[in-house]
This record gives sequence, structure tokens and C-alpha cells, in this order.
Amino acid sequence: MTATRLVTSAAEIGAARWNALANPQGLAEPHPFTTYEFFAALEESGSAARDTGWQPAHLLAEDGLMPLYLKSHSYGEYVFDHAWAEALERAGGDYYPKLQAAVPFTPVTGQRLLTTTDAGRDRLLKTAAAAVKQIGASSLHVTFLTKDEWQAAGQCGYLLRTGQQFHWENRGYKSFDEFLGELSSAKRKNLRKERASVRDAGVSFDWLTGSDITESHWDQFFDFYMDTGGRKWGTPYLTRDFFSRLGAGLAHQTLLVMAKLDGRAIAGALNLFGDGVLFGRNWGAADYVPFLHFETCYYQAIDFAIARGLKRVEAGAQGEHKLLRGYLPVETYSAHIIAHKGLARAVDDFLEAERAAVKDNIEELSQHAPFRKDK
Repeated sequence: MTATRLVTSAAEIGAARWNALANPQGLAEPHPFTTYEFFAALEESGSAARDTGWQPAHLLAEDGLMPLYLKSHSYGEYVFDHAWAEALERAGGDYYPKLQAAVPFTPVTGQRLLTTTDAGRDRLLKTAAAAVKQIGASSLHVTFLTKDEWQAAGQCGYLLRTGQQFHWENRGYKSFDEFLGELSSAKRKNLRKERASVRDAGVSFDWLTGSDITESHWDQFFDFYMDTGGRKWGTPYLTRDFFSRLGAGLAHQTLLVMAKLDGRAIAGALNLFGDGVLFGRNWGAADYVPFLHFETCYYQAIDFAIARGLKRVEAGAQGEHKLLRGYLPVETYSAHIIAHKGLARAVDDFLEAERAAVKDNIEELSQHAPFRKDK
């Protein structure tokens, strides 16, 4: 069996080896959230580090890699297990530390098992499950993995969970108006009204990518992020240094949408793109303009995806308000190992019911999609 070990930083693995496993095809624009550059930016900026409860413990084999963290809390994951932690604590157990196979602070589906073979994938899954007991963790959580990986995890004894997000699909549109043409009359009128409201308020937009993104832009965006994130979450996760490191390593796959009013930046939305998809990540605003959030985060993203010929926009976690704006519900996946047998049985029963509820909710929401019924 190929030897595996836990590695305490992305830097110890290095860009060449990490990206060879994450991007064996050598794509110029790979999935951005599997790249060394993204993980290194998180870790080296202090955003995902021991001090913030994200201690790197990446599982490395000769033919595979599972980005992995030893965690002392359940924040920044977007797949919620607080009730599981409370149940184990009430039973006299310790839920933390736990192992988390994830992209920190990033609810985006992608490979969590960076290998090209089924044997390598299964080996990572089994070794990670065994590591729970070996290091004294309560559990292992693999979040936002691909459906194929999820199914393989189930074959390896993992508990299976589903969730829901909203994604916009590009059906070969040549323009935003062509997309609007597929919506029902009432929904089309509503979207046009929202866009016109922002335009009539005098707001304009810049799309910044690559070398167009300067440290001044990051300063502005970080102010927006801290202001909005502080009001919404209390303590935003990402440090100012993270954004500089992101710009240095992945600027060519970064879209920064900046909203301006009277020549002054008032809001911004951070997106990354790769593998044919635009991923909406963070947003913030200094001024209130009606519908500014929808325009900056959703409609500008659609415009960019159409202009670049991207196949999809993934707009992040939650938000049924996205449905009326052409973003349709899709399943997301996570897989879990829980060492405590009693808790594992209870969670397994819960997840069976939850999977059925998620499926039913997606089917129900799909009936209320804004598209014309004759399409």
C-alpha cells in the first residue's frame, strides 16, 4: 500500500506537487478551489491556521491528496453539525477536535480527493477514516465533494448527507436579454425593473481581472467585506493579507466586480472562475442602493459568464431569493465518519430523513422556477 502521511501545511507539499495532483491535465484555468495557490493564501495569511481553529493536516499519498484540517469548532463550513456536537457533549463525549476535509470558508463543490484513480480515491477515504481513531478525533467531515466521490464514500462506510444550493446554467445565451427571453413575462419584467433601478440610480460597474486588480482595489474591497461581514456574521474569516495573496497567485482566475457611484466605489463582489464555472464568493457594500446586491452579485455574474462562454454560475450558499433570478436548486453533498457508535446510528437515521426532505424541497422549488412553461 502506498504510504500516506499528514502534512502540516500546504507549503510543505509545495505548488508543483499539489497542482500536479489537483490539475493533472495542466489546465490554464483549473477549478480554483483545488489549487495550491488558494490553500496557500488561506494558510499563509493566517485565515486558516491553528490560531483560527483550522490546523492543516493534509493527507498526502504518492498518488493522491486530501486537503484536511483538524478543527476546534464548526464555523466556516456551511454544512452544519452543531446539533451533533451538542448531542455528543451531552452524552459526556468531546466533539472537538474533529477532522474536516474542505476548502475553508468556501461552500463550493469540487474534488476533495485529488487523485486520478479509483484505487487512490478509495485509499484516501479509508486512510482518512482510520485517522479519526488514530489521532483521537471525534469525526471526519468531507464537505462539498463531487457526487462520484460522495457515492464512493458511501461504499467505504461513510454517512451520506445532501444539501441545496442555487446555480445558474448557461444554455448557450448570447446576451442577458436572450436569457430574459426564457423567463415568464412577470419574472422578466421584475428582473428588468431591478436592473433599471440600479442603473437609474447612477451606479456603474467595472470588471477587474488579472493585472487590472491593484492593492488599492483590494483595500476598497476589504473595507466592504469587513463592514458587511461584520454586521452579518460578527467576525469575518478572511484577513486583508489573504486578498493580496489571492491576487498574487490567482488574479488570472479572479473577477472583482466593483460598483461605482459618482466615481466612487461603493460595493464589490469577489468571484473566481475556472473549469468553465464562475463561483461567487464574497460581497460587501458601503452604501445602500435598492437591488444593488442582486445586480452586483447575480446579474453581473450572469453577464460575465455569458461574455466568457462559461457554463454555469454558482452563487454560494443558501438563498431561495436566487430562484426568482434564474438560479435553480441543485443538490450538494457531504460524507461523514463518526467514531461514537450511538451518535453515528442517530445521525444515520437523521440523514436518511434529511436526504428525502432535500429531494422533495428541490422538486417543489423547481416547480416554481421563473422560466416559461412552454420552454
